[in-house]
Amino acid sequence: MKKYTYSAKNSDNENKWYVVDAEGAVLGRIATGIAARLRGKHNPLFTPNADLGDSIIVINADKIVLTGKKWKQKTYYHHSGFMGGIKGITAEKLMEKRPEDLIRIAVKGMLPKNRLGRKLMKKLRVYSGDQNPHTAQEPEVLNL
Repeated sequence: MKKYTYSAKNSDNENKWYVVDAEGAVLGRIATGIAARLRGKHNPLFTPNADLGDSIIVINADKIVLTGKKWKQKTYYHHSGFMGGIKGITAEKLMEKRPEDLIRIAVKGMLPKNRLGRKLMKKLRVYSGDQNPHTAQEPEVLNL
């Protein structure tokens, strides 16, 4: 009898939708749970090169919590591509401008840095309020 390890394919994914409420949650702790769900690590068929994760909707991103002095000390950098074009913004100012990006950046850093990671990021939706336009997908509530 031939024995082998089953390698899952993208077609084996049933892609459920989940809603995560970020109100009062610590940024890093909620981001690790979201990244694991997007990646599909909760699935017994987990395969590193396949997309077996679920779609995640995060609401109340504007009520996320950072511990310690991170609001003033944590800086997010990006580069314009020109000489001396590095720019930085503190977590406090990013929260005022685009609170969704705090969660989006944290989750992106925990996913693979390749085309699979970019595909997984498209399955993450982040909203600053408690409303979302994805009621047709009938998302289940996920407690992280």
